[in-house]
Amino acid sequence: MKGYAWANGAATVLNAVAIWKGAAFGIELQTRAEVELNNFGLIKGDVPGVDTRLIEACVRMVQEKLGYSYGAVVRTYSDIPVAGGLKSSSTAANATVLATLDALGEEMDLVEAAKIGVAAARSVGVTITGALDDALASMLGGIVITDNARMMLLKREEFSCHVMLLVPERKLFSKDTDVSRSRLIAPMADVVYELAMRGDYGRAMTLNGLAYCAALGLPTEPMLLALEAGVNGVSLSGTGPAYAAIIDEDKMDALEAAWRPLGGRVIRTRTNNRCASKGRGI
Repeated sequence: MKGYAWANGAATVLNAVAIWKGAAFGIELQTRAEVELNNFGLIKGDVPGVDTRLIEACVRMVQEKLGYSYGAVVRTYSDIPVAGGLKSSSTAANATVLATLDALGEEMDLVEAAKIGVAAARSVGVTITGALDDALASMLGGIVITDNARMMLLKREEFSCHVMLLVPERKLFSKDTDVSRSRLIAPMADVVYELAMRGDYGRAMTLNGLAYCAALGLPTEPMLLALEAGVNGVSLSGTGPAYAAIIDEDKMDALEAAWRPLGGRVIRTRTNNRCASKGRGI
């Protein structure tokens, strides 16, 4: 009774903390999950760097919804840096939910499956808004805009471009974000939301990043270097500390050269438009 699934990570256009509306797009970094069901009753997550309570809650909630009560062991394998703002928790939750469905031989609408992961994240306190935007960008691919307060998908469309990520060594967990300071930039977040709804994702990202860096006391220098290199948009991803830039391929060398001296990892990737899926993935 083994199940397998994969889901991709995501990066931020609009962080949802300030106004509960968020936007994110899928990237090609991937998490794969294996769920092995058993009759021992205990659900155990073997998931490096991710809160195992989240993974265990995902397995339990899928089974509760469908009327099962197996024990399970969950293992994940991921390309996504943990606690960097690149949606490692949402992606692991998605992959775990789908792998549990695979092990059970059950089907579920992908949006509903993502909402199980969101509910699990809320239940164990690893998220502020529920991160529906992150979960759906990971589950559906493309770019999504959501109302996290009403748990609604407002917009989803395919989004294709090159992406550069700067991932500092420092880790920051979403649950530790200064919510009160983030809510001070709500007027700016409203503007970002309007830009995103109009499809002006590059300017939306950049305004979002500058506003959240100011609110959270994180450096804007990576963003300014990216703008100097000619990116189409750049933002703090999530609550950081990673930065994500959407960029033309011929400008990637210049941005990498600008970011390398800052330390940490520089990762070249692309946007992802594929839905997450059961099975062993790639």
